[in-house]
Amino acid sequence: MVRGKKGTHKKLLTQLVSEGFARVRLDGEVRDLADNLELDKNKFHEIEVVVDRLVSKPGLQERLADSLGTALKRGEGVALAEVLGEEPQLITFSENFACPEHGAVMEELSPRMFSFNSPYGACPTCHGLGSRRVFTAETVVPDPSLPVYAAIAPWTERSQSYYLSLLASVGKYAGFDISTPWRDLTTYQKDILLYGTTEKIPLEVDSPYRSSAYLRRFEGILHILQAQYEEANSETMQQKLEPFLVEEICADCGGTRLRKESLAVRVGGWRMPDFTGVPIGVCLERVQSLSLSSRQAQIAERVVKEIGARLQFLLDVGLDYLTLDRPTMTLSGGEAQRIRLATQIGSGLTGVLYVLDEPSIGLHQRDNGRLLQTLLRLRDLGNTLIVVEHDEETMRAADTIVDIGPGAGVHGGQVVAQGTAADLEQHPDSLTGAYLAQRLYLPTPAERRPGNGRFLEIRNAHRNNLKNLTVRIPLGKLVCITGVSGSGKSTLIAELLAPSLHHHFQRTTPPPHGVEEITGLKSLDKFITIDQSPIGRTPRSNPATYTGAFDAIRETFALTTEAKARGYKAGQFSFNVKGGRCEACGGQGVNVIAMNFLPDVYVTCEVCKGARYNRETLQVKFKGKSIADVLDMTIEEAAVLFENVPGPPASCKCWWMWVWATFVWGNRLPPCRGGKPNG
Repeated sequence: MVRGKKGTHKKLLTQLVSEGFARVRLDGEVRDLADNLELDKNKFHEIEVVVDRLVSKPGLQERLADSLGTALKRGEGVALAEVLGEEPQLITFSENFACPEHGAVMEELSPRMFSFNSPYGACPTCHGLGSRRVFTAETVVPDPSLPVYAAIAPWTERSQSYYLSLLASVGKYAGFDISTPWRDLTTYQKDILLYGTTEKIPLEVDSPYRSSAYLRRFEGILHILQAQYEEANSETMQQKLEPFLVEEICADCGGTRLRKESLAVRVGGWRMPDFTGVPIGVCLERVQSLSLSSRQAQIAERVVKEIGARLQFLLDVGLDYLTLDRPTMTLSGGEAQRIRLATQIGSGLTGVLYVLDEPSIGLHQRDNGRLLQTLLRLRDLGNTLIVVEHDEETMRAADTIVDIGPGAGVHGGQVVAQGTAADLEQHPDSLTGAYLAQRLYLPTPAERRPGNGRFLEIRNAHRNNLKNLTVRIPLGKLVCITGVSGSGKSTLIAELLAPSLHHHFQRTTPPPHGVEEITGLKSLDKFITIDQSPIGRTPRSNPATYTGAFDAIRETFALTTEAKARGYKAGQFSFNVKGGRCEACGGQGVNVIAMNFLPDVYVTCEVCKGARYNRETLQVKFKGKSIADVLDMTIEEAAVLFENVPGPPASCKCWWMWVWATFVWGNRLPPCRGGKPNG
């Protein structure tokens, strides 16, 4: 009667009672309707009405036929027969889609059956993801040269007592010592540690919760970690384990994300993955060449036309090589930009104002032309487009250019020129026009650096769009990786090279999959990744805290006469700790009001008026400026204010940090030079 629907279903239950039914099977449990059942309206429920209960004996056929007919009628063509006994058997009868030979039953086809976002269409194993995140031997043991007690990377940063005693117990059983390097273990010993054993072994566990020997089956490190990740009660625990997980194609659906029943449906001989798993150009050809009967063609005419039109929009913006099932997180910036624009063209809206913020970022010049054609097509539909852009080709294609300047920050904020590209070229005060007219230009270097003669070699890169690529990158040079959008630049550098460097230097994360080997890493002593992710570790971070300048500024305020008289240290001028910050807003300057289903609202703090500090701290001033005034300054203004403040001496307190790190951690960091740590 009900399958996977929320609600109390009070009306249905009352109706069943009035029709003479006495029992229902509610969420798998047979219940009496006379019990006045109360259902949780926020949970999904399965309700099956019990039509009859029979005992097998002669002369049963007529009653059985009547009961089955009633069940099929009330169940809209579906009925269940549960045969009780030592091994209960559930038999499904259906007047709908059913296989008489194998007993497979399928519900009536609906769009949700072909959506991996719906529980009725998603693969039950991977829940519609197409892959499962699992722990592997390579990720859990990234450095096999370490001893067993230190080789299991997810357990090195956590409480060791329990896991050390657990590993020691397994070592006694398998015949090895936990101080043995992982690579020296036999295959049998590694398998027991990773995958466990079927027989119970004595585990001598010493922990705050249990300190005694007991028999138990050791389930293996990989199984324990998987259970810890899936059953973690805190997001922090999951975040600590996530670096050791890898994506593995789901064995049941083969990465198609759909359940087997959905994959059994074909249109013109093609399954759903046969359309979504091929390049868009091939997909369009298959849609247009569908062999349908006259009745089928009449039903599908509008749908096929709409699909063809939307696929054509994607082809027009140069995305013929993409597949429809490609995860959005693997798309390059240019690809994602063009998909959004193709969606707007397909909507057919007119009279709309589109605002685009630098749409050409990340695009190759070839793709830039396609982007411009898309923008012009949106304009020709009767829309207005405002584009914030620095690209010359885009500016020359614009109907009107508004040049704002003449400089940045306090030196700008005025309309310098407005008109076409030719108008800007003739304007004497337009810096943009000077570059368009080639009066100003960036000169090409006459000489190139020779480099140091060493190379990083990435061998057999095979991930996303990369097809067994081998690249040699010279060191000691400024190297540019270029190519059309979607050619694999970000995959090569951000998804293969950067994680490999992180694994080589940190040994806390596994090496990336999709590359055979990267050589030449020993020629480097460190690496730094600079990308477009937000700087700082907290929402309160700003350029002053990130660059370290705020430490010296706080020290300067702590050295003022007023601060010394009040006994203030440098911490008094930090908005991240209690003491000097405004406690009403926690040093943020604003209060966040949660709006539930709407975006959060940020309101200026009524106590500090956005200054972040309490009244006492703001009374301490340096050259007439409070710490809040300094944070409101531009960098140019702050440089003038602190121009006579000396920097720290070369032999500063960083020295003892270097000594401590060297002897406690074993890190070989170079000493402080000029007051700034190197490492």
